[in-house]
Amino acid sequence: MSFDMGNIGGLLKKMQEDMARIQAELDEARITGSAPGGKVTCKVNGTRDILEVKIDPSAVDPSDVEMLEDLVLFAVRDAMKKAEEFSQSKMGAMANMLPKIPGLQFPPV
Repeated sequence: MSFDMGNIGGLLKKMQEDMARIQAELDEARITGSAPGGKVTCKVNGTRDILEVKIDPSAVDPSDVEMLEDLVLFAVRDAMKKAEEFSQSKMGAMANMLPKIPGLQFPPV
């Protein structure tokens, strides 16, 4: 796509619409991370809000609370990593829609 100064208003409107669509997709996405063995899972959305943590009762051992804490931490980190990858893929798609403007980098560095 080449850059046309005469159509900047239309380009900005399309970009706003695309960003609103991507934001809605991120808000609606449900991404699940899990600890090894799947006894603890964490569900987040694409904006990395924690929505749910599930713990299999067999993972609860009162004499080893530290293990359960580690499993929860692992599941949350896994979900957050997957949500970050999902978000980057959506934002990368947005970057590909931008016109090629000399000297413009997206995302900015």
